[in-house]
Amino acid sequence: MRKRNESVTVEHERAAAAAAAVPGPLDKGCSLRRSLRLPSSAAAAEGMKRPLGRRYGLWFRLRKVILWLLGVYIAIPFLVKLCPAIQAKLVFLNFVRVPYFIDLKRPQDQGLNHTCNYYLQPEEDVTIGVWHTVPAALWKNARGKDQPWFEEALGSSHPVILYLHGNAGTRGGDHRVELYKVLSSLGYHVVTFDYRGWGDSIGSPSERGMTYDALHVFDWIKARSGDNPVYIWGHSLGTGVATNLVRRLCERETPPDALILESPFTNIREEARSHPFSVASTQYFPGFDWFFLDPITTSGIKFANDENVKYISCSLLILHAEDDPVVPFHLGKKLYNIAATSRSFRDYKVQFVPFHTDLGYRHKYIYRSPELPRILREFLGKSEHEHHH
Repeated sequence: MRKRNESVTVEHERAAAAAAAVPGPLDKGCSLRRSLRLPSSAAAAEGMKRPLGRRYGLWFRLRKVILWLLGVYIAIPFLVKLCPAIQAKLVFLNFVRVPYFIDLKRPQDQGLNHTCNYYLQPEEDVTIGVWHTVPAALWKNARGKDQPWFEEALGSSHPVILYLHGNAGTRGGDHRVELYKVLSSLGYHVVTFDYRGWGDSIGSPSERGMTYDALHVFDWIKARSGDNPVYIWGHSLGTGVATNLVRRLCERETPPDALILESPFTNIREEARSHPFSVASTQYFPGFDWFFLDPITTSGIKFANDENVKYISCSLLILHAEDDPVVPFHLGKKLYNIAATSRSFRDYKVQFVPFHTDLGYRHKYIYRSPELPRILREFLGKSEHEHHH
């Protein structure tokens, strides 16, 4: 009997122990949480892994960006070197059309109510858009007139300025339009055009083609202007076209009455090297000349103003702002020094007019100068006197 009771007691104790080992319904969650709780050192280690993982992921993404930028940094120069046409595009910027939403057939939309739009054809498959603004004195008579009237007006007793604009944009660019208005108010006919490949002009841009377009327009003007003086005005990249043109005119003994260069450079290679982007790049990019400047020459682009002025025989006026960020002031001054000592100018006036930094005219706002009318009157008046005597 005692053995039986002892066995029952032992079984009861075993059952109680087993019951204690198995959590009840209410204690199940708490017991599981306690059993899953990590030691304090393991929890700390786990907490450290998370920020380390985030930092590693951030560094991995940053490294990918750096490698991608480095790849672009290396690939672009080789791409430019292998495809010189890319560099030509960057010089001309003819694909940049600003302002974007203007109709070049309607110069009156830009406030040029005394302007007529023409289209001329310098070569087969090439058509260039031309604007002709008459002097302000003829404004009332010009209203409602067609192209034949404007062409005949070139023979009136007013001098003519052929304006050659710089890269990017069109003949309808804001600063260009403002200059036309100033020159018109001073009594000049202003004839300007978009080179082949610019604006609504048809053709592929090249230095030779731009120069030929300018020559064609000059001859077109001379055929209608009679004995009236014709001046050439080039701005920025247009100064390269202007000196190319005038050198050719002088070689065939039909020089213009004067040449005006606004914000000129010496040659396109030196200008490209002096550009703010290039100045920064040459410090950090070995072989910059070979990668970026040599392809310009390979593309046949020189715009050698410094060479051209040695063969030009007419009066020369250079206008340059000291704070010009695109064509550095020292290049305009250097070109003047070359021209002033050239034998070809020994019988002609060569003048350099700087505009102080405080005026803020920068690269394209010299037209705002209240001194400009006086400068032109004094310089071109003398040039006209030389022409007739």
